[in-house]
Amino acid sequence: MNTSIEVEYWVVDADGELTEPGALAAVSERTEREFVEPLFELKTPPCETIDELRATFAEQLEDVLSTAAAEEKRLVPLGTPINCGAIDRRPGERGRIQKAVLGEDFAYAKYCAGTHIHVEKRNVTDQLNTLIALDAALALVNSSPYLDGERVANSARAHCYRKKCYGGLPKHGQLWHYVDTVGEWHRRLEDRYEEFKRAALEEGIDEAAIEDNFSTDDVVWTPIRLRDQMPTVEWRSPDAALPSQLLRLADDLETVMERVHHTNVEVESVSDSRHAGHVTDDGIRLPTFETACTFAESAIDDGLESADVVGYLDRMGFAVDDYHPISTRIDGRQYVTRGDARDLRLEYANRLEEDVDELVETVGV
Repeated sequence: MNTSIEVEYWVVDADGELTEPGALAAVSERTEREFVEPLFELKTPPCETIDELRATFAEQLEDVLSTAAAEEKRLVPLGTPINCGAIDRRPGERGRIQKAVLGEDFAYAKYCAGTHIHVEKRNVTDQLNTLIALDAALALVNSSPYLDGERVANSARAHCYRKKCYGGLPKHGQLWHYVDTVGEWHRRLEDRYEEFKRAALEEGIDEAAIEDNFSTDDVVWTPIRLRDQMPTVEWRSPDAALPSQLLRLADDLETVMERVHHTNVEVESVSDSRHAGHVTDDGIRLPTFETACTFAESAIDDGLESADVVGYLDRMGFAVDDYHPISTRIDGRQYVTRGDARDLRLEYANRLEEDVDELVETVGV
């Protein structure tokens, strides 16, 4: 099953201050700038095996870090910058329209860095429903509890996107209900596109500008997206994190997705969070949607500190004990100063570089 990773990393200078990517975005056709100045994105190609994904990801990151060293820049694997000054959005019509529709809440998106894992389309309805049920697996790689220095949630990024940024258009940023058919998913996308278009027109945005910059394929931020152009099912829930953490997550996720292709997937009829959900060789049983949402909320708020989340993810096939999320390591303060935030960014820039060195050595790039 082809799998790929897209990850956003903050770029900092030698002092830990956020800076623009510059030459990092030109390392290859799979590196680019993001919609805010200090964010950089790396995309792997589709890989047939996790071993191939691991080797490809390591090689790409090694090339980027080589350029970064020459530019005296670093990459930071955190879901938010923890605490910093204002972040500028890069000029662009798409961002201008989103700002008009979402208002001041759209500013929250400027402080969020995440990971997208793409899996090859197969049994698409079952894949969509299983990924919805697995939203709580974001807890395995939560990487920042802080925004503007304040403790927000174990995943400040997920909290801000879902509760703040898209608060006025919740169906554009929240988890969607299970579906019975792929056609139902597409109808939802069409409804969300029309909803967004109406809101933009009400703000005085030209209809042609809306149609030029948005489509049903990209109008929502929802944690799971169906990408017709790739074609993949895209899981967008996790924070940015260390490469080895993301590869472990992709491996566990791909294992579940592969099992979806070879067994029956059913949704439970009764809510019982103590025993909800399981993945076995005999089949996949998904919790009710309401229970899945409860697990997801706990994953965002408490991460792996929630015994219910840990138990659920274990039943769903994740080797939870192998994960050591950054959020858990840096949590514990109600407020982080800008100076301490710079130090944390540099500390995790070091850890990312060490992590890539270990990966390169392991895969023999």
